[in-house]
Amino acid sequence: MAVLVEAAAADVAARLDALGPLPAHDVVRRPEAGLVMVQGRIGGDGRAFNLGEATVTRAAVRLADGEVGFACVLGRDGAKARLVALCDALMQSDVWRTAVETRVVAPLRETLETTELTEAARTAATRVDFFTLVRGED
Repeated sequence: MAVLVEAAAADVAARLDALGPLPAHDVVRRPEAGLVMVQGRIGGDGRAFNLGEATVTRAAVRLADGEVGFACVLGRDGAKARLVALCDALMQSDVWRTAVETRVVAPLRETLETTELTEAARTAATRVDFFTLVRGED
């Protein structure tokens, strides 16, 4: 699910279209946007505090076989929320699980990893090493 919510909606849609005709599905919960409170912790393990609000969109779909998929994505992209929910439902189906994992999730994971490596290399190129100069008294 982390790969699907990080990927672009157009990439997820293109990968799902490449699978061919998908099974019939109903929208259980149409995509709807809302706010969630984001919490933080001082030092990672201190007391929680409210950092702020984030906009999210959630959706739910049900396949004809009964599998239900849910999604909650950052932002207001209702189409992406529906696509991710559909992928979640398909991953629960014995018939579709392997196809979705190998032809949708795995390529998207590779793309995200490549992007992260490229960004890390670009960032590393601008790294500045600071050092402290110690003055000795003669």
